[in-house]
Amino acid sequence: MLKIDFHTHTADDPCDDIPYSTRDLIDRAAQLGFDALAVTLHDKQLAIDPLIPYAAERGIVLIRGIERTIEGKHVLLLNFRRGAEDVHSFQDLFRLKEREPAGLVIAPHPFFPHSSCLHRLMHRHGDLVDAVEYNGMFTKSVNFNRAAERWARQRQKPMVGNGDVHRLCQLGTTYSLVDAPPDADAICEAVAQGRVRVEAQPHSAVTTARLLADLFGTDALTRRRRNARTSGGPIVGRVGVPANS
Repeated sequence: MLKIDFHTHTADDPCDDIPYSTRDLIDRAAQLGFDALAVTLHDKQLAIDPLIPYAAERGIVLIRGIERTIEGKHVLLLNFRRGAEDVHSFQDLFRLKEREPAGLVIAPHPFFPHSSCLHRLMHRHGDLVDAVEYNGMFTKSVNFNRAAERWARQRQKPMVGNGDVHRLCQLGTTYSLVDAPPDADAICEAVAQGRVRVEAQPHSAVTTARLLADLFGTDALTRRRRNARTSGGPIVGRVGVPANS
């Protein structure tokens, strides 16, 4: 069984301010006994070829990935060799899957309370989804993954555990165990066939509050910086310190 996270972000992300590099992520994953990772930047597919030898030396298989915004909603596209960045509509996604059947489509945090989550589109475009994410941002008392569990059960779709990692402290709390050899094609095929198990550990309320404060605080500062660059005004503030990193 391979220990895998299919949903991670790094400093290469064009949208979010992430305080660690892809190599930092690989190093931490190796320390935690991971066997594979997908780096899924927002609307940008990371060129992983230069990083594959570095990861392989640490026992990590890298899987191509992107968290693509499709008709305003986030979708994880994994193991597509070309064309993932050009997907703008669900019709585009249908055509991409026809061209590259080895690719894997995962619905990330589909029923979380955010406008970028799929929600009702899960029912409309469910046939395009190969697996559903059990997202690591939850506590014992607040867990928006329950609706995703019900949907996956009704549609007989596999679930994968992902950290949706924006801070290194998130890595390893929720992840997938996949019955496959250490190869990107084989891993994605195994997930599509349901040979995957979710391992999930809830965050404490305190850890969740600290993490959300850090993430939203950094996001607000990033927006202010972008606005200041556009307007030519001063930039005030600093990036928050990652919680429990």
